[in-house]
Amino acid sequence: MTPSRPGVKGAARQRRSRKRPAVMAATSLVLDATSGGSLQTQLVEALRAAIVAGRLGPGMRLVSTRALAEQLDLSRNTVLNAYSRLLSEGYLEGQPGSGTYVAKELPERLHASRHARAQVAAPKHTPGISQRGLAVARLTDLRIAAPGIPASRMAFRMGTPSVDAFPSDLWGRLLHTRWRRSWGDLLKRAEPAGHGPLRRAVADYLATSRGVRCVPEQVIIVNGAQQAMSLAAQVLLDPGDAAWVEDPGYFASRGALIAAGATLVPVPVDAEGLDVEAGMRLRPDARLAIVTPAHHFPLGVAMSEARRQALLAWAARSDAWIVEDDYDSEFRYVGRPLPALQGLSPDARVIYIGTFSKVVSPALRVGYLVVPESLVEAFSAARRFADGHTPIVEQSVLADFLDGGHFSRHVRRMRVLYGDRQEALVEAARRELRGRLDVSPLHTGMHLVGWLPEGVDDRQASARGIEAGVMTMPLSAFRLESSGPGALLLGYACVPEKEIEEGVRLIARALS
Repeated sequence: MTPSRPGVKGAARQRRSRKRPAVMAATSLVLDATSGGSLQTQLVEALRAAIVAGRLGPGMRLVSTRALAEQLDLSRNTVLNAYSRLLSEGYLEGQPGSGTYVAKELPERLHASRHARAQVAAPKHTPGISQRGLAVARLTDLRIAAPGIPASRMAFRMGTPSVDAFPSDLWGRLLHTRWRRSWGDLLKRAEPAGHGPLRRAVADYLATSRGVRCVPEQVIIVNGAQQAMSLAAQVLLDPGDAAWVEDPGYFASRGALIAAGATLVPVPVDAEGLDVEAGMRLRPDARLAIVTPAHHFPLGVAMSEARRQALLAWAARSDAWIVEDDYDSEFRYVGRPLPALQGLSPDARVIYIGTFSKVVSPALRVGYLVVPESLVEAFSAARRFADGHTPIVEQSVLADFLDGGHFSRHVRRMRVLYGDRQEALVEAARRELRGRLDVSPLHTGMHLVGWLPEGVDDRQASARGIEAGVMTMPLSAFRLESSGPGALLLGYACVPEKEIEEGVRLIARALS
């Protein structure tokens, strides 16, 4: 949630007065509706060519998507998706509250820089690669370690649990016992939908902890949440179908949709979560919406009850689907975890996604979907043709881990540990970062949002942090169309308190 700041309107007027003239792209762009190629692809290629040739110079501001759509007689979503692709490729960059600009440094030169971001554009003319393949290859993977920061330094990596606090000895004993008892069965091919005991254990856990209504047969075990999203997009969407995505939102869910050929519809997020009314204005005919209602990624807000009911009503009325990504709801530090959207209505059109990567280990790569009974066969078939099944040894040991009560105890311990680490981060930020980064506590999650002063570019601030030796993610990297103050995302779950103190000092030095 964006904190209020004095003088915002005045600052906005000053910024508007300093803006460079908008590019009248329509005067130099030629699109041919009869050529057989999609207008979106033509627009992407025309803008990219103009940027590479220098006709649209570095730092030049583009007209808004709405204005360009009117000038070229295109749908706004065609222009939205074209801008989105060029943003992900690195040819454009968004500036909060200001607009979309030609990148000051083009992707072809980024990889040669010592401080290059993780994003490196795929070759534009690689033979045999589809447009969807190129779009996926060009997506920014923010999980890649920043150059110059050793893997041993954890501050402030996102989405990583505290592996050093994992009960490794217990896991080893469970593995040894399971292998000794069942090694013959563990060497056989597993069911595509998952190991039966694990599906039962997951169904029981979700019923008691998340309010999910399901039977074990509705649980599909997969290799992490990313594969779950890919399967959902594959089963539920046809190429060209519109899909709502949160803006800002999780980039990996966009990758799953792009790979399925979907048309992304960025829907703004506010203090109540996804703005359902805005989504209905943009594309009421969307076939799917991917949301993080319990704990929005990355802003941390929870979707209000009114918005939840509105989203469910839209899906029922439009014959659409909701994909509920419940990625870290176990870690709530005040009260009980919020009930899942899936459990609010027994006939809800919701696909529920969860993962053990955020609780057990990112290396485990075990996640799950809960699908309506009518879709079990379709998802099981898609799972079979994706890669067969998740490794059975890991599934079996994880089932024992849940059935023995070890998982619940581990979650309770981690909840205390992460709560302490969040408190340490907030206190250190108050001492060291006052006036430079506003870090407030949240009731849930594994990261915090640090808001920068008005007018400070969060990408530049993130780059300075990397130079200082600390990992921070810029909020603007998760935006498509939305705007707002710049911010840095600070993961704390995997960071010992001593390193939290050091990391905050490094940020203070970088922002001085």
